Formats: sequence, structure tokens, C-alpha cells
Amino acid sequence: MHDLFKTYLPWFTLREIPYLGNAMIKKLIRDFQSPENIFSASQKQLARTAKINKKTIDHIRNHKKFQVKASRELEQVLSNNYKITALSEDAYPALLKQISDPPPVLTYMGSLNNTKPCISIVGSRNATSYGLSTARHLSSDLVGRGFQVVSGLARGVDSMAHKGALDNKGRTIAVLGSGLNKIYPKENKNLFFQIARTGTVFSEFKIDAPPVRERFPIRNRVIAGISCGTVVVEAAKRSGSLITARLAGEYNREVFAVPGSIKSKKSEGTHALLKKGARLVESQQDIIDELHHFIHEQKSEHDRPELQKSDSPALERSDKNDYSLLKLIDPYPVHIDVLVEKSSMECAIVTAQLLDLELKGKIRRHPGNFYSISEGKN
Repeated sequence: MHDLFKTYLPWFTLREIPYLGNAMIKKLIRDFQSPENIFSASQKQLARTAKINKKTIDHIRNHKKFQVKASRELEQVLSNNYKITALSEDAYPALLKQISDPPPVLTYMGSLNNTKPCISIVGSRNATSYGLSTARHLSSDLVGRGFQVVSGLARGVDSMAHKGALDNKGRTIAVLGSGLNKIYPKENKNLFFQIARTGTVFSEFKIDAPPVRERFPIRNRVIAGISCGTVVVEAAKRSGSLITARLAGEYNREVFAVPGSIKSKKSEGTHALLKKGARLVESQQDIIDELHHFIHEQKSEHDRPELQKSDSPALERSDKNDYSLLKLIDPYPVHIDVLVEKSSMECAIVTAQLLDLELKGKIRRHPGNFYSISEGKN
């Protein structure tokens, strides 16, 4: 513990310097290599760094007065057995280093992996069943292809993105808009620890920082920055997910959007992204096609062909059912897994009913095993 304290105290002290933002810290580390070298630099040497003013230079040169506060925070981090990585270390997420204002220090639970590429999946906190199931299935498919799925642990799409990765025993990363001691939302406490067991939960904020509104846009730049691409599943016109997408574009990362119903306000933001040139996503393959150079493709269980009528005798029995599925399908596409869960029927029977309903023109099948009622049908 003593060695860790000695290693990271200069970083935590640097973070306490007033008016010294993340972008300036990155420039200083670039020029001086370490916080210790920054603190020992002369006023003239520090002044060579662009846009650093005399007041900030004075604070840097008198950095010891900020060490008490830094020490207190660092002691709390270490006593909670949280891990730390700093901007200059190899363990620090590689793509995140490339943005203009990366966090100088990250505190985290779990493990960091810089070999698997990251893709973020974000969207509405109040998502429809279509948005929730889409996020979960995309996430599951993508971890099966070698990605780590990044999201923000929020309600709705974020939670489903994390759960989808866990469903397929993949790695997922939760980026918090609060400190590690302030899990938000509280109902995601179990999910928080599930993620930490096999993936990573991290924060750039002090460990007792509350989840106040202004921290979430700050968090969103990290989600975009750590990822080679960002997928927006559902988003209204004014949405934090659109901030993440905009930042991803500014960082020259791929931006993807999942289309939704033209009648849904929760898809207005995603449709706006598509109009601006975001990549349209109908299945995980659309994402793989754009980002294949980041991964070695692996065959996923989600790539298996769908059952045909001859595959199971259960399909033959489905003719005796009264198509009770029809009342579970509305104009907004719903995934087959949701129908299986809500109907409490065997998957084979549900598949057969859906095929029959589709042939009779009562429902429409959409890419990714989503179904909606046909226009004008009840």
C-alpha cells in the first residue's frame, strides 16, 4: 500500500491544482513525462506550455499545499481496495489517451484489458421494449465477436447493454457519472458488482462524488473516447446519448444508429443521426463490417441458422395453437425472445406461429428476429 501511495500521490496532487484542466495536464505530461517533473520544473519551463497562466504556474510550484487533500482522497481509494491507473501507464485505456482531455487518473474495480477493442452502446433511460431487447442482443452478439461493450450503467439501454454482454460471458465496462462509492442508480448495485467480477467499473471522479447532472456529459466523453465506435439504440431529440455520438464523431470514431418507428419520439434522435451520416444498424453484422479490422471474427451462437419446420416435431404441434402471440405484437417491432418470455411457450412453437402469421400477412418480420403487426391488421 505504501508503494502505491508513493506512486499515485503526485497524480492525485496534480488533479487538485486549481484551474488545471485535463487538457492542460495532458500537455504537461507530454512535455515533462511525469507529475514529479512538472512540480520540479521552473516557472520559465512551465510557461513554455501553451495557454498556461502565471496563477496556475504559481499553484503548480506551490503544489505541496494541495497534498493534504490529495492524500486524504488517495488513502480512501486504497482503503476501499480500489485500483488506480494513470495517464502515462500502459494499463490506461489506449484509445482514451488519444482524446484532447483524458482523465489523468482513473479509479476502478475489476480488471483492465487493452487487447480487446471497445464498442459503446448507449440510449434512452426510458427505452421501449424494442430498444431494450435490441441493446441486449446487440451487446451479446458483439462480445461474441471479441468486443468489450462499454456503457454508463444508467437505467434502460445502458443496463441492457451490460446485461447482454454478461449473458454471453463477455467483458463489459461501466463508466460512472459519480464516484465508485456512489452507485447510481441504486437498483443497479447488483449489476455494478457483476460487471466488476469479469470486466471493469471505473470513474474519473473522486470516490464520494455524487451523481449530479453536470457529471454525466463529462462521463459521456469517456464512453466515446474509450471506444472505436458508438452505437445509439434509442434517443430522443435532446439526449445525453446524442452528446456521446457527437463526441465519438469528433474523435474520428464510427457512429452507428439503430432505426426505430417513425411514430416514436424515442427514435427521433437516432433518425437525426442517420440523416447526418451515422451508419445504419439492422444487425450486429453492420457493425462488424465497419470495424472488422479491430477484431478477429469468431463464430457466435447467434449466427446459427433459424429453425426450419422439419427441425422439430414441436413445430407440427403449433398448428393447434390459437395464435395467442398476435395480441403480444403491436406496430412497434418486438424481439422473438420477448415473445417467448411473455407467451410462456416453447421457442419452437413461437417460431412456427410467427412463420404462419407472417405467411398469412398478419405480421411483418424485421432484421434481427423482430416482429411487428402488419399495417391495418388487428
